[in-house]
Amino acid sequence: MSFEKSLDRVLARHREILSIMGSDVSSDKESFVKLSRELSELSPIVEEILSLQAASSELKSLEELIADPNADREITELAEIEYRGLKKSIPLLKKKVEMSLIPKEKVDTKNVILEIRAGTGGDEAALFASDLFRMYQRYAEKKGWAIEVLSLSEIGIGGIKEIIVSVTGKNVFSKLKYESGVHRVQRIPTTESGGRIHTSAATVAVMPEAEEVDIKIDDKDLRIDVFRASGPGGQSVNTTDSAVRITHLPTGVSVSQQDEKSQHKNKAKAMRVLRARLYDRERDQMAAERAEARRSQVGSGDRSERIRTYNFPDKRITDHRIGLTLHKLDSILEGEMDSVIERLTAEDQAQKLAQIS
Repeated sequence: MSFEKSLDRVLARHREILSIMGSDVSSDKESFVKLSRELSELSPIVEEILSLQAASSELKSLEELIADPNADREITELAEIEYRGLKKSIPLLKKKVEMSLIPKEKVDTKNVILEIRAGTGGDEAALFASDLFRMYQRYAEKKGWAIEVLSLSEIGIGGIKEIIVSVTGKNVFSKLKYESGVHRVQRIPTTESGGRIHTSAATVAVMPEAEEVDIKIDDKDLRIDVFRASGPGGQSVNTTDSAVRITHLPTGVSVSQQDEKSQHKNKAKAMRVLRARLYDRERDQMAAERAEARRSQVGSGDRSERIRTYNFPDKRITDHRIGLTLHKLDSILEGEMDSVIERLTAEDQAQKLAQIS
């Protein structure tokens, strides 16, 4: 669909809604509320479209005036000044309209369940998983977001086998959604006497935190097991059956939680993670149905995809999805992630614009 046809479609839909709402729809309150919401979303876009069309029309009129050999010289000079100003402003107006036409993802405003798991590489992978968590923790602090640890499995040298946290704040998912995938590290481990560079990996999963209205989970579809919490090596860390495992029988998705001493608190945390995983699974299925084009996009969230390499010897970070290489590894690991996330956002928007242009 061309850019002009996209504009015509929006304007036509806006007129249609105004016409429907102008008739007697008071008997159907649900439809009226739905149309009102759509109208409030379309109205700002329509204003921008009309501004662009008015500026384009004015530019054409000025071109004709300037080209008129019989026009007054003083008027022509004023027209040329106005023409140059409009010539500069129209691309900016067009860009605003293009950005407003990009479909908004409702989940962008949601909080996040973030999971980090050590992958290949043994202890070094666990240490890298810890580095990644610290990076996201610093980034969250800079954004004013709050992090709550829901589940943590550590190794003795300061590494993390697995960590699950909630991140709450403004538009969290819109920023972190590009982080899902395999993160790879290249560095010399402290235990390496020969100075050889080792490659390890960790997997990151970013899921919008689902509320009860987002996904329906029937109690009859859940199996809840309780057991005694255990620490490293399997030793008991609690004398009561406070640990909880919840399994969603139709999908086989299972979540265990044992960090709290209270069975009730462990169950509540496990349900938050389970709800997010099921919601994410549902979104993945919908995305797969929408087509392979969606898979090619930056924000597809495919967790099997190798998305980024952190090279410590060269202090280099490379995002393989967009071919971005930055020699600022230290600052990024300290949470200065906007230079990467903003480029990923721009690429994602460009791909979505290409689909509607």
